[in-house]
Amino acid sequence: MVAVDTNIIVRLLTQDDELQYQKSLEIFQTQTIFIPDTVILETEWVLRFAYKFKSAEICAAFRKLFGLSNVHLSNPNLVSQVLQLHEAGLDFADAFHLAQIQNYAEFYTFDEKFVKKAKGLTSCEVKLP
Repeated sequence: MVAVDTNIIVRLLTQDDELQYQKSLEIFQTQTIFIPDTVILETEWVLRFAYKFKSAEICAAFRKLFGLSNVHLSNPNLVSQVLQLHEAGLDFADAFHLAQIQNYAEFYTFDEKFVKKAKGLTSCEVKLP
């Protein structure tokens, strides 16, 4: 199994550099691949800011990518929940935070938008200190 960095996934999804796209495609066609959570988080950020992808486009691309039989994640159920929370309106990083803290009653933040958007999404209450 091999692991891939953000730039490999971005080239695969955007096809904005033909040579790098072909190399990325070859990796995904010939290798068993692990994608770390940190790479998923960074890839979302790059697609959103540098390539102006919308949330729905990012979630759709991730679902296709993560659905490949040769692609492995550290916690596929967690990532699935992240995508659902993101589609429900949370920022992608906030969705990752909330998905990972389900065993806790409260999550403190100074981010008022996060508090509002997270209300009622999970059993963990996101709140201001």
